[in-house]
Amino acid sequence: MSIVTVQLGQCGNQIGREVFNTICSDARGAHGLCSKKENESYHDTCKERFFFEEESEVPVARAVLVDMEPKVIGQTLSMAARSGCWKYDGHSHFCQKQGSGNNWANGYSVHGPRHKEAIMNLVQKEAEKCDRLSGFFTIMSMAGGTGSGLGAFVTQCLRDAFPTSFILNHVIWPYGTGEVIVQNYNSVLTLSHLYQSSDALLVHENDVIHKICAQLMNIKQISFRDVNQVIAHQLGSVFQPTYAGEGGLLYSRNPLGDLMETLVPHPEFKMLGLRNIPQMPENSLAYSTFTWPGLIKHLRQMLIANAKMEEGIDWQVRPPRLGSSIASGCSTNKPLHFNTSIANLVILRGKDVHSVDLEPIFTSILNTELKRKISWTASQLWNKLFPVTPSFDFFFFFKWSEIELS
Repeated sequence: MSIVTVQLGQCGNQIGREVFNTICSDARGAHGLCSKKENESYHDTCKERFFFEEESEVPVARAVLVDMEPKVIGQTLSMAARSGCWKYDGHSHFCQKQGSGNNWANGYSVHGPRHKEAIMNLVQKEAEKCDRLSGFFTIMSMAGGTGSGLGAFVTQCLRDAFPTSFILNHVIWPYGTGEVIVQNYNSVLTLSHLYQSSDALLVHENDVIHKICAQLMNIKQISFRDVNQVIAHQLGSVFQPTYAGEGGLLYSRNPLGDLMETLVPHPEFKMLGLRNIPQMPENSLAYSTFTWPGLIKHLRQMLIANAKMEEGIDWQVRPPRLGSSIASGCSTNKPLHFNTSIANLVILRGKDVHSVDLEPIFTSILNTELKRKISWTASQLWNKLFPVTPSFDFFFFFKWSEIELS
């Protein structure tokens, strides 16, 4: 089934282009650890999900680009075309010349109603190109005016026009130090509206990604493109084809539906997060050796300690036992925060994934009594298997739907 991506604002369009770059380069790669038949199946499934082909046989992204300024859209279209691997449809974009001025209300109450028909016509045309539509994946920032305000408005329009299709909003949480003086207001307004229309919200924090670039990727002068590439790396690998279940040899047919079924056990708990290990510069992979038991050990503690990345995991954190106070599980120096997610999904990607033992993670999430108390949720881990590809040999961990359990 196919996913239509809606890229909103400068941030959404720049990240969207990096996502399609990542997906296309991986799908077109020579996967030496898989058979030729498996590679062809993977390529075909990936292409159906994210691209369609015209007479030129160059894959065309299933995407709609929206911005209130023409500069970023023009750059995005030209950079994709110059890659030679894929391109955007030249008629699937909408832009104006006035901008939104970082004003949420301007995007939501002015540009949204004024340009609703033109934008939704583009979305409708893109959806009609899909033989089987899984849903919509929107990419936006919460700090500006177009991504946040117009993004919230477009999401509501998508829900009205496609009531049975899944909608996953990917939102970029602004830097804590501040990018825009009104970013706090924009973020609150965006979240409040998206929560009513979206099926799930996948959040990336700029501060966390910036720290990954500095500490794990060893980038000295971090640019927005560096941050976008790390985000695209994670997003691309999430939405690439996965086997339907443990030991299965068939790819998941409904990618968004499977994610929602596993990770959104209740319509009120739809805030999603993402963790992955290991992360390092590509030129360091040749000098690094990983074993599944070692990765599982680190992943287990990341899950327990609610760590944002593998660097600096606090190994003192332990989940509290039933009946004990939270403070008893904390060190004397600083408060420790254990994982409170109610649904988790593990995706394995690499060699010999079918033989990996996930029992240490299963037994570490919650104690038996606490599991029974929230048995109405999908609190257990689900194991998804990626085929082996050389461009990504990573272990992905998703931490979803966080709430405080009392």
